[in-house]
Amino acid sequence: MKRRLLTLVAAGVPLAVVGAVEAPVSTSAAAAATAGPVSFACAPFQLPAPEGIVVESITAAGVPAGTYQVPGVPPLGGYPVPDVPAHCEVTVTLTHPGANDRAKVQVWLPQAGWNGRFQAVGGAAYAAGDDGARAAAVKQGYAAATTDAGVGGGLDTSWALKADGRIDSALLENFAARSAHETAVVGKQVIAEVYGRAASYSYWNGCSTGGRQGYMEAQRYPTDFNGINADAPGIDWNRFEVATLWPQVVMNEEHTYPTACEFNAFNRAALEACDKRDGVVDGLISDPGRCDYDPRRLIGTKVECDGKQHTITAADADVVRRIWDGPRDAFGKRLWYGLPVGADFGYLAASKTDANGVTTGSPFIVPAAWVATFVEKQPSFDTADLTYAQFDRIFQQARAEYDPVIGTSDPDLSAFRAAGGKLITWHGDADQLIPTGGTVDYRRRVDALMGGSKKVDDFYRVFLAPGVAHCGLGGGKVDDLAALTAWVENGQAPAVLHATLPTADGRTVARDVCRYPMVSRYAGHGDPSDASSFRCVPAGRG
Repeated sequence: MKRRLLTLVAAGVPLAVVGAVEAPVSTSAAAAATAGPVSFACAPFQLPAPEGIVVESITAAGVPAGTYQVPGVPPLGGYPVPDVPAHCEVTVTLTHPGANDRAKVQVWLPQAGWNGRFQAVGGAAYAAGDDGARAAAVKQGYAAATTDAGVGGGLDTSWALKADGRIDSALLENFAARSAHETAVVGKQVIAEVYGRAASYSYWNGCSTGGRQGYMEAQRYPTDFNGINADAPGIDWNRFEVATLWPQVVMNEEHTYPTACEFNAFNRAALEACDKRDGVVDGLISDPGRCDYDPRRLIGTKVECDGKQHTITAADADVVRRIWDGPRDAFGKRLWYGLPVGADFGYLAASKTDANGVTTGSPFIVPAAWVATFVEKQPSFDTADLTYAQFDRIFQQARAEYDPVIGTSDPDLSAFRAAGGKLITWHGDADQLIPTGGTVDYRRRVDALMGGSKKVDDFYRVFLAPGVAHCGLGGGKVDDLAALTAWVENGQAPAVLHATLPTADGRTVARDVCRYPMVSRYAGHGDPSDASSFRCVPAGRG
């Protein structure tokens, strides 16, 4: 794809200072998102630098319509986004005096058909932005922005440690909070320069790491966005990251590594026991938090794995029970939440067998890298053979060292509410990477601090999607951004999110995902594949 470089300016010179926290953009009817023609000037310009930041360079390039090849490797990159419209690509490189960092904010602005809105897109794993999602947003008519935060790609943590072995606190602060805010500030400035007017509405959109970034925006920079869509969020970062190593600790300490098909047998048994509790057998557990299936009921059952017959043992059942229950300390106190019932064990409870038949754990790379690099500060540290005592020490150490930086767990959203912001989160009930219980825990703490569920629902709503894995991986689509836009711009608060959900038997069904703490229940008549056959009721109601 041929790109025309238009300008390179502001090389390392601090420019005019603006406030670090801006007032929210207008949400009045007069500032309707699609109102009025705009100019389009993909040409040289300068930007005032936010306080404490140097604008090192700005480039602007006109990009013709075509297919955008997302950089990187699957699943975070290496795939095409077709039919991306012609747009102006603006790259702003920022640095913070004394930090020796360079964070890039890239803004794409459609040449025609701009919907008047700004969308900042979050990242995944250790990436602060998602280039593919930015391209998709431009296809929808948004002016869209991402940041690289000055760090590496999705699974790269090589930036974390300095040569002397200490954490690079400036880059960690970029990744944790600072760069998302700067994307909001710079993105709005660029839009005003290129189009000649400000965006009418500003949105954050992200899942996983992007969900955590959205919550950080609401907590620390509450006036950056009118609406925040923050899905499957990695909030309480230190708890959930370390907690997702718990399955490896359990298997190591119990010297038991169930095979994938044995794990699947437990999920099938739980589904059989709890599927019908929503009034119909439809391949979905509508309220997995109340599924009290006891894994010990499967002891003695024979399952076939790769042509070999295995018998479920008491040790297998105990491993599953502990994984579902979640991490506890030596006194039995709950540290965090476990893998949701029905979620795939294959990521967090993976194992491998060598040529000698010896089986060991195979920790998921994201929490393993967090513990090895950030907590232990030894990238080669092996998390496959952690003991219960080591796990407890690491859990407490991570919280003490990093909660103030990246915990993202402050339940005080009063400033965000006062600014008129709206926050939507959906989280898959079968999330295999980030326990759904963490999102529920956060919402409960917000309720407790801010006057109860009814008052919090005025600006913040959570939706739990039955059967859906992490960020919809493997199937499941939730119409979240449309609901957020209607709420922000028209005052239409969503009671449900329209969705298509994957069932355990491979079908796809239409369903309205209920607002927490409601759950879906079959009305007693109608097609179970049709959303109209279900209603939302309080959790636990028969």
